[in-house]
Amino acid sequence: MTKEERIQKQIERLAEMKKPEAELHAQGYRYIAGIDEVGRGPLAGPVVTAAVVLPEDFDVLGVDDSKKLSEKRREELYDKIIKGCVAYGIGMSDHKVIDEINILQATKEAMKKAIAECEIMLGQACAEDDEQAGEIKPRRLDFALFDAVKIEGLDVPQQAIIKGDAKVLAIAAASIVAKVTRDRMMVEYAREYPWYAFESNKGYGTAAHYEGIREHGTCPIHRMSFLKNMH
Repeated sequence: MTKEERIQKQIERLAEMKKPEAELHAQGYRYIAGIDEVGRGPLAGPVVTAAVVLPEDFDVLGVDDSKKLSEKRREELYDKIIKGCVAYGIGMSDHKVIDEINILQATKEAMKKAIAECEIMLGQACAEDDEQAGEIKPRRLDFALFDAVKIEGLDVPQQAIIKGDAKVLAIAAASIVAKVTRDRMMVEYAREYPWYAFESNKGYGTAAHYEGIREHGTCPIHRMSFLKNMH
């Protein structure tokens, strides 16, 4: 495939992934957030979520499900998403919360935090426009698009889309923001707890990780509910 063909394919992919949001915009929804998580499966570290609102003219090529992208590409796209989005928020639940209320509920709690953070940034981003227009009013999200899950008690219209991180641009952007955020955290944890290869496995259950647990025991960020069978 030539470079031109590859770019054309990315342009077509971008247009396809913008359709779900475009349909909602056509129905009158203005601020639409894509929400995704990363880190439900690891043995250590937090589950991290992100909520991202993209402008309708967002045109960065290559945004996709974070699992399909190289680390280098994710880092590049992360910077472009953070710079180009209308607003974003990060939410997380640590190992203690995961052990206490289970990973699914911990993920949902983290998503609520990400949405709340996103709305704070949205309000700040719109405050100047409101001031110029002579009105001050809180800006809220109009719609939330999730990858597969639904959040009970959310006072925003929502839709759960199976494999949404590969189908909806804002959810894909959220998956990248969440992934890069969590990976950076796990690299930092690797410096503090060097026996588990967190810098490479990001807390997932690799052979090196299990070996570290066998030799050194668990560390303060391990999810004990995930390690019940370890002796």
